[in-house]
Amino acid sequence: MCAHFGHCESFYFFDVDPETKTIMKKVTMTAPPHEPGLLPKLLSEKGVNIIISGGMGGRAQQLFSQNGVQVVTGASPDSGSPEEIVKIYLTGSLQTGANPCDH
Repeated sequence: MCAHFGHCESFYFFDVDPETKTIMKKVTMTAPPHEPGLLPKLLSEKGVNIIISGGMGGRAQQLFSQNGVQVVTGASPDSGSPEEIVKIYLTGSLQTGANPCDH
């Protein structure tokens, strides 16, 4: 839940069943070195279709959108572990705040 998505140390990928609102699989990936424009294509190629993030710049959000990836910003690490945040999102009750990334 980094304030700047492009500087995250790692990513968590979850395969979920939206009907039963359960996590079926979790994979962790160490983030590659920060390079503008790299992550939207890379994560899209890995099958990501939704990103839940603390913060993300407008240009990155636009690039994700162009790659068919929905972005949810303003998620707080205070909401729990990544698994808990995904489960809360699946129930439709994830509370988000302001996007702390200002570029």
